[in-house]
Amino acid sequence: MAHSLKILFFLFSILSIIPLSHQLEQHPLDSLTPNEFIRVQAIVNQSHPTSTTNLTFQYIGLNEPDKHAVLSWLQNHPTTTPPRRQAFVVARINHQTHELIIDFSRDDIVSDRIHHGFGYPSLTFQEEIDANQLVFNHAPFLAALNKRGLKLEEVVCGSFTVGWFGETKQNGRVVKIMCYYLDGTVNLYMRPIEAITVTVDLEAMKINHFQDRLVVPVPKAAGTDYRESKQKPPFGPELKGITVVQPDGPSFTIDGSRVRWANWDFHLSFDARVGPIVSLASIYDTEKQEFRRVMYRGFVSELFVPYMDLTEEWYYRTFFDAGEYGYGLCAVPLEPLRDCPANAVYMGAYVAAQNGMPIEMPNVFCIFERNAGDVMWRHTETMIPPDLITEVRPDMSLVVRMVSTVGNYDYINDWEFKQIGSIKVTVGLTGLLEVRGSKYTHKDQIDEEVYGTLLAENTLGAYHDHFITYHLDLDVDVIGRL
Repeated sequence: MAHSLKILFFLFSILSIIPLSHQLEQHPLDSLTPNEFIRVQAIVNQSHPTSTTNLTFQYIGLNEPDKHAVLSWLQNHPTTTPPRRQAFVVARINHQTHELIIDFSRDDIVSDRIHHGFGYPSLTFQEEIDANQLVFNHAPFLAALNKRGLKLEEVVCGSFTVGWFGETKQNGRVVKIMCYYLDGTVNLYMRPIEAITVTVDLEAMKINHFQDRLVVPVPKAAGTDYRESKQKPPFGPELKGITVVQPDGPSFTIDGSRVRWANWDFHLSFDARVGPIVSLASIYDTEKQEFRRVMYRGFVSELFVPYMDLTEEWYYRTFFDAGEYGYGLCAVPLEPLRDCPANAVYMGAYVAAQNGMPIEMPNVFCIFERNAGDVMWRHTETMIPPDLITEVRPDMSLVVRMVSTVGNYDYINDWEFKQIGSIKVTVGLTGLLEVRGSKYTHKDQIDEEVYGTLLAENTLGAYHDHFITYHLDLDVDVIGRL
């Protein structure tokens, strides 16, 4: 989904370039280090010295090594060397999309493939910021605001990908800009400036189409601000706080990217496109006195959000939140005691800026033990008088959490490891609703298909879906069994 200009600036403000670091021994599935990001940038820039003004890094991440090579290394570690460490890079070079593989042992590009056909790389934050800013100096847009009686300083805008609907001719890398009106609220998504279409060519970074189709009332700001300080009575009952205390510390250990808890052992890494990646998840069998593999690799592969509104300004909104915006790239710092309980431990991650330099993302993961008061197993025996035998096992689990804010929606992604040997994956969907401005103020006025529900005066909640798909390479005892 699209990002507002203010949200993008906020995200940029919390990211900071970090000093070089070097890890002496890396796991083959570890995320790229800051030093490796810098090496990638240098290698690509050196290989295209005349393209520096037309070279952007859309994605940099680990080029996943062959599964059998990783498992062979694990079986023979530390007597064998790990698989070659490589980076996979998607870069725009002279208006072409290059898919490159960088081999760190050679400090060289070992594969450089130019992508032809449909499909374009994910957006960068900088591209979105630059595209959003164009409308504020575009005379037709300023005239459209003036016609509606809107103040320019209260307007914020976001970039929307345009989807593909069977066109046989490519339109290049373009986004459509949607703008909103604040003026009394920070809930910008409830105040769309409807029926204006602004199309931006990302390669030229200029507006190539503008249309002001009709004037639709901007929904009211009253009652839309979600900040606690702006809420008015009546309030619901105030709950007393709950404190989670582990006086002896957590039961899990973190060694680099390796996490161990109870009978579980797994590897945790981060990717700008898919977010958290759980690998090599194994559980210890106390009877066999050995670890048994459960899952080789698991992550969110895509989040597809199609809107079902056929109006001209909405039909193209069929978002691939991971592929187009970056599920990991949109991860936000977790708030201690709010996003995660007091007993949580936090981990950071790194992504590449548009120029290839490493950027730190603090507190992108939290890991904590959960005791929700549930019972894993119990039994009370009354058939052996006079004894009353009761045995209860509390349900404890380990949670790995990340929150990704993709425009108006916040995805709470949990990987939960349970003592019974199961892995539970959940995605909680929260945030704000994207609405369409409407001329209608009451449902009885509606005499056409509006592709949504009238929520308030001039406010339609558009029909849409969220499809979340996972990549799960399950190895239950035998490689590739499931």
